[in-house]
Amino acid sequence: MAVSVSSTEAQEGQTTSGFWALTLGSIGVVFGDIGTSPLYAFREAVGGAAHGQPVTRIMVLGVLSLILWALFTVVTAKYVLLLLRADNNGEGGTLSLMALGQRALGRRSWPLLALGVVGASMFIGDSMITPAISVLSAVEGLKLATPHLEHYVVPLTILILVVLFSVQSSGTARVASAFGPVMVVWFAVLAVMGIVHIKDDPTVLAAINPYYALQFMLTHGTIGLVTLGAVFLAVTGGEALYADLGHFGRKPIQSGWMFFVLPALLLNYFGQGALVLSDPSAVENPFYRMVPDLLLLPLVVLATAATVIASQAVITGAYSLIRQAVQLGLLPRFEVRYTSETHAGQIYLPRVNRLLLVGVLLLVLLFRTSSGLASAYGIAVSTTMVADGIMGFIVIWKLWNWRVASAAALILPFVIVDMAFLSANLLKLLEGAWVPLLFGVVVATMIWTWRRGVAILLAKTRRIEVPLRDLIQSLEKRPPHIVKGTAVFLTSDPSFVPTALLHNLKHNKVLHEHNVILTIETAPTPRVDVSERVAIEKISDKFTAVRLRFGYMESPNVPKALAVARKLGWQFDIMSTSFFVSRRSLKPSAQSGMPQWQDHLFIAMSRSANDATDYFQIPTGRVVEVGTQVTI
Repeated sequence: MAVSVSSTEAQEGQTTSGFWALTLGSIGVVFGDIGTSPLYAFREAVGGAAHGQPVTRIMVLGVLSLILWALFTVVTAKYVLLLLRADNNGEGGTLSLMALGQRALGRRSWPLLALGVVGASMFIGDSMITPAISVLSAVEGLKLATPHLEHYVVPLTILILVVLFSVQSSGTARVASAFGPVMVVWFAVLAVMGIVHIKDDPTVLAAINPYYALQFMLTHGTIGLVTLGAVFLAVTGGEALYADLGHFGRKPIQSGWMFFVLPALLLNYFGQGALVLSDPSAVENPFYRMVPDLLLLPLVVLATAATVIASQAVITGAYSLIRQAVQLGLLPRFEVRYTSETHAGQIYLPRVNRLLLVGVLLLVLLFRTSSGLASAYGIAVSTTMVADGIMGFIVIWKLWNWRVASAAALILPFVIVDMAFLSANLLKLLEGAWVPLLFGVVVATMIWTWRRGVAILLAKTRRIEVPLRDLIQSLEKRPPHIVKGTAVFLTSDPSFVPTALLHNLKHNKVLHEHNVILTIETAPTPRVDVSERVAIEKISDKFTAVRLRFGYMESPNVPKALAVARKLGWQFDIMSTSFFVSRRSLKPSAQSGMPQWQDHLFIAMSRSANDATDYFQIPTGRVVEVGTQVTI
């Protein structure tokens, strides 16, 4: 399956072939997380409701009603119908909402930034927990099929996860092509299993009435709140659904959910409920007890494949989130590889992929069972959902120009529901919920440190920067020694003098006969036509400003691009051209404005950013790195 539509078409589903291809791809990637919740959500929720006591009809109907209405309110109404419309240039997720909110307010809001950082940090924690719990829950089915294989559950889970993360470099489109048909089979099997077992006790359909959910919560006190935390496992994946908006577009995701995924999930949950009502002993593992022993092993295989795909939803969501964080200046520059010529949202981040894999493997080794991880799961997602709800209010009010009362009336019920789920999950803080909180604190600390460090560094460099035209006028009045050849100075802001140029004049006291102030831009298109590659502006006899533009699918190759400039009248010889690149050497300072540990963290993050020389493919033999020591 090749997805060959434009980014806009992908977002709006305007072509028939592209729409169905993207819908199938979204089923394979976007719904994997929430689509595998039947493996453990109902089991954990009923177990929490029973609290060691025999399972009763009120418990089963109450849990089913809570799951049903959680799917309707949190996933369908809030994310699928509402927040998917809040995209930032086609991208979704917590940071997109934050950016939209900042744009709507017309100023930088620190509370809004804090909400975005908290939501994004917790999503990263979720990105590590989802693969671990999903694959573990599926592989654990081996214990029912063949009990003596119990000791192989963890090693097999680790092997599957390593393989999954190793294929990410192939790209989302190729992964979706392979995963889409598998997930179609998975959801079809879920629906069939549910239909077959609903007849075990058709009265289970009474749980459609929200009365059973309210009655259960009002009559079970603390146990009801604990159960609510387990019910939340049924909606984890809603936030990943929104984060993956940039990969497949709004309409394909909405259609896949409303007409295929949601009905299959509800049928399966009600089938599990009917089975437990007719045979209370099945509560031990109602999902796998839905099939006869002969089909148990094939179901384990299919479930394992589905949970591998479930992991894909949060992995791709994490890629999108990290890229947005870099674009918003919240993190240093990571290497981003674009894996599709037709959809800018399909990307791969090698370093992020490795870090996620390490985190996932540590979780598997630490908890070793899906039930153990279940306690750690919900708090990350519920925190992200609360942040999304509050930021969604600002977007609806300010950007969509709703009245404040109308915006509050729309979003407040969702925020109340999310807060209830968050409160329920906080009860599991000592049982494992501290893990995603720890991940979140680490990521939030890194973002906070990067923001503070960049602000301090910018303030210091701004004090010594000189406008380029002022320097040129000064050099024309008192020219330094002129040497032959061409000097190219890389800079992100051509209106100010590059640091390398200043230091060349200060220490070497020479100026080349031709000086180029070079700026490199990335266009929002896969490729840039050669005629649009180079823009040249003559500033003076000795200074020229050159802007190079590359498409997001192109590898920026500065020497080749400069060769195009010859056709525009700029004559140069690569063998007599030197590329000057500024390299800052950061040192901690007692008066930096940050604690010393934060200074060291910022310096380490700065050193981890991609090297400009390698990234732009500049010949190392033609590069002159001018180092400057800056204390922060």
